[in-house]
Amino acid sequence: MTTSERGARNGKRRRWLTIAALVLVGVGLGYTGYWAVYQRHFERTDDAYVQGNLVQVTPQVTGIVTSVGADDTDFVKSGQTLVTLDRADAQVALDQAQAALAQTVRETRTLYVANATWGANIAQREAEVTRARTELARAEDDLRRRESLRSSGAVSGEEMNHAQSGVNNAHAALAAAEAAVTAARQQLATNQSLTEGTTVAKHPNVERAASKVREAYLAYARTNLPSPVSGYVAKRTVQVGQRVAPGAPMMAIVPLDQLWVDANFKEVQLRKMRIGQPVTLVADAYGNAVKYHGTVAGLGVGTGGAFALLPAQNATGNWIKVVQRLPVRIVLDPKELAEHPLRVGLSMEAEVDVADTSGASLANAPRTASAYSTDAFNHDTEEADALVRKTIAANIGASMKGSATNVGEAKDAPRVAAPARVTSPTVVAKRPAAAL
Repeated sequence: MTTSERGARNGKRRRWLTIAALVLVGVGLGYTGYWAVYQRHFERTDDAYVQGNLVQVTPQVTGIVTSVGADDTDFVKSGQTLVTLDRADAQVALDQAQAALAQTVRETRTLYVANATWGANIAQREAEVTRARTELARAEDDLRRRESLRSSGAVSGEEMNHAQSGVNNAHAALAAAEAAVTAARQQLATNQSLTEGTTVAKHPNVERAASKVREAYLAYARTNLPSPVSGYVAKRTVQVGQRVAPGAPMMAIVPLDQLWVDANFKEVQLRKMRIGQPVTLVADAYGNAVKYHGTVAGLGVGTGGAFALLPAQNATGNWIKVVQRLPVRIVLDPKELAEHPLRVGLSMEAEVDVADTSGASLANAPRTASAYSTDAFNHDTEEADALVRKTIAANIGASMKGSATNVGEAKDAPRVAAPARVTSPTVVAKRPAAAL
């Protein structure tokens, strides 16, 4: 190879090296500009998972399971009966409480009737006092007349003794009549103290018996276990014939329309993260073809290690620093969630836009409304109150039969038939289906 050829070849090599260097510098500058303008405003992690509410279905009373109305993966509606317990013991307890309430109403009603009776008794006793005073005045007048005739011998000593005995008897009769009036007034005051300021239905004895009916009715109603929320059944462990105790988990209901994502970011990624920042997410189940959009709802108040059952003891001689992660809660768009349903525990990739740092890193105001609630159990109290009113009305009417006394409450209280034996609520046999 000649010198000229070698020089040409070296020149060509230098040109290519220069071009490669310029390309690398251009790429570096381009990436630096891209990072400075756009990329640095995003924080990413693939340590993110779908989370949701696992609503436990647990009994409030002890009993034997007689039927199970739902199985794993079934869709259930709020209020639908999921499990039924044997209600024979609860029915007996309810019947006993109703009978005790009826007896208490009848016994309490007699206190009001007794007030009128003792009032009439006092009037009779006062009439007897008036009659005794009249008899005493007549006896004293007879004694005075005989004493004025005693000196003339017209009245014998025996007759004087009879007159004196009459006066003494009249005094004793008056004292007895006055004592009877005092006793009657005391008895009336005692009865009035037991009924003052209240009616039969509101009497403390009746209220105490009514509370027992409500307690027994609630125990009866709770033999049917409704679904607290609408969702899908998971983790069913209850079996027919099983004896369950209060608080024992039987199954869980997962409302898939109330899911969120817990994204675990490294502590160095949290410097600019704020509540309200937009988030773009991708689920491994759907791939990049489906993107979810959410919002940062809050940052955790501690790392996973801080709340672990056995937290790390870093104050040891052998220590290696490990970058910690903090869970960040991300709420999802409900419309996107309905179009592409997720399940609890699925993996996600989250990208948070941290350009806007005007938000707060921690919530600074308490929640004004309940985060979650259910009305599946609200009807029990209303039905129990209706049963108590029905029982009281029936026995107030029965106790007034043949009585013309109007005390405490209306004389013509409505008379209704005795409360019928409580029947069990209808169990939903057909499982409602809902496509995801």
